[in-house]
Parts: sequence; C-alpha cells; structure tokens
Amino acid sequence: MTDDAIKLPLDALHRELGGKMVPFAGHSMPVQYPMGVMAEHLHTREKAGLFDVSHMGQMVIRGEGRAEALERLLPIDVQGLKEGRQRYGLLMLAGGGVADDLMVANRGDHLLMVVNGAMKCLDLEIVQAGMPDHDVTLLEDRALLALQGPSAEAVLSALVPGAAAMRFMDVATLDWDGTELWVSRSGYTGEDGYEISVPLSRAEAFARALLAHDDVAPIGLGARDSLRLEAGMPLYGQDLTAETSPVEAGLGWAIQKVRRTGGAREGGFPGAETVLAQLADGPARKRVGLRPEGRAPMRLGVTLYATEDAADPVGTVTSGGFGPSVGAPVAMGYVPADCTSGATLYGDVRGRRLPVTVTDLPFHTPRYKR
Repeated sequence: MTDDAIKLPLDALHRELGGKMVPFAGHSMPVQYPMGVMAEHLHTREKAGLFDVSHMGQMVIRGEGRAEALERLLPIDVQGLKEGRQRYGLLMLAGGGVADDLMVANRGDHLLMVVNGAMKCLDLEIVQAGMPDHDVTLLEDRALLALQGPSAEAVLSALVPGAAAMRFMDVATLDWDGTELWVSRSGYTGEDGYEISVPLSRAEAFARALLAHDDVAPIGLGARDSLRLEAGMPLYGQDLTAETSPVEAGLGWAIQKVRRTGGAREGGFPGAETVLAQLADGPARKRVGLRPEGRAPMRLGVTLYATEDAADPVGTVTSGGFGPSVGAPVAMGYVPADCTSGATLYGDVRGRRLPVTVTDLPFHTPRYKR
C-alpha cells in the first residue's frame, strides 16, 4: 500500500470487517473480505451486497441554463431529464473519444453528476472550463454507498420507507434518522439496487445499520469487477478510453434522438462529427462479449487473432476473468465490426493461441425494477 493512497471515510470499518486493502484510483480500498471474491459475488446475486464507492466523485452543478450548458459537453438529452430522474452520460473529447462515463441526475435546483474516482479531478477541470458561468463543485462532505442485489429493496425500505416506491433511475432525497440521504435506484452490478450519498458524519452509522441485516454482506472491488463484467458494463480506463468512441463501445443507445443527426439539438458536443458519422455509417470496430473455451480466463491485454496461425491481430481483450454466476471465464474486447456473434477467434495466452467465441452482451440478464 502506498503512503499517499487516500483513505475512504469508512477505512476503519473496512479493516474491522477484515477487508484486504489495496490501492485503486488513488484510494485505499477493500478488494475482498474474509468471505472471498467468489462468495461475495454470489451473495450479491442472491441477497444483497454493500459496496463503499466513496472514491467516486460527486459533482454538483448550479446556475441558470445548466442543462443547456452541460449539453455542450455531453451527447445526451440533459434538458429533457425530468426532476427526480437520472441517466447515463459520457463526457466527450474533441476527437470523439470519451473523457469519462458518468451518471447525471436532475435534483431540482441542481444537477448531480457521479463520475469515476480516478478521473474526478480532470473531469472537474473539463466541466468548469466548459461551463464558466456556472457553479461546479466536487463535494467533499458526503460518502457514497451502493446496496445491490434482490434483497436491496427490502433492506433499505426497512430503514428508509420511501425507497420501495422508486423505479430504476429514479433519484430522491429521503430521511434516515434525521439524516438527509440522496438516493438513486441504480448501480454497477446488473442487479436491482441503490446508490446512496450520505453525509460523512453519519456514513459509518448508516453502513452499520445496513450491515446489521442478515441478507447484507460487505463486498470488495474483486466482486464488483466480476459483477459488472457479467453485466456487460464497461470499465473506464479499460473498455472505454480517450481513444474509444461511444459507438465503438456499444453505447450509442445512450445518445438520445434529439442529439442525433436530424434531432432538434443535433450535435454540438465535442467529437460530434465523428460520433454522428459512426452512428450513421457504423464504426470500424466494436465492443463484444467473449467466451474463452475451457477454464482459463483471458484478461486485459490478450491479443486476438482470426486464426491459430494468423500473423496480424484483429482485436484485443479489454476486461476478463471468471464469471461466478456463469460458471466459466468471460471477457469483453474489441473486434472488427463485421465479426459476428458465434465467430471463433484465438487469444494469445502466454504464447498459446486459445479459442474464444464472440458473443452478445450481457452474460447476466439485468434485473432492474422498471
């Protein structure tokens, strides 16, 4: 562990629970607990897992015309986002690549963006530069917890009754024991669940209240990664980068009709020319699911070839590991756009070309409350 890794607000609790701490996104974070990654993953799918994601950035944007101004940075319909709702968004770069992926919520008198922990300082600079007439701040006084899994609704609503009425992608301000919680019904696992912003002074008490329920277990980064991989969700810095366009990444669905060619607010965001052309004509490559044969995972960086003896690679693996719910290795990566589901490619694993089947995403069907 490096000395300069930032401790999470709940660092002492993680250590009390037996969390194995590792550096991630500049923070000291639990990668697993005594239960182990496999059991933590399956527990989340079957009951409920509690994740400390306080390393993420919580960015508040205030000022008149904030939705219109933010559309100059994101290719999504921010102006049409109703109060009490959030949607997935992409902070764009001039070449059509992605600076970060995020969630943006309309909380009435402000917008709240939740951004990736490793990118939050750079994101703040980009948004402040792009919205000079608005008040843009990163909150330092709130923790962020995620409660995920089929028991999440019952667990949270027992403490915070209003949580049960929320739909997928709803946001609300709810009260717990006199504490104001900012709750969204969303997450990064493919399960129903919530992300909860809580004042730092009450974060440990709230986490302990959740953990007191028999169905809730603390979950670390290891299972968080395998859960999101099974759900087909990209990880920024691997599956989604400054060199990757939203269309290549299979995220064209996040760009609403109003921002596309012929829409009322067509383009107007960084990289629009590239992105709109790819939406119309298709990209040269695409993100796909990959199913390696056998039990050996194919991880980040494995090179993909069309045949066992091909000289030139056709793609690369960007995320991979064992899928506990699938019972087999799973991966994601980039391949030529004309590579169809069911095609066999070959991944170079320590000098051996091993077969891998191109497949549709996700590996695990999401179970959100619509």
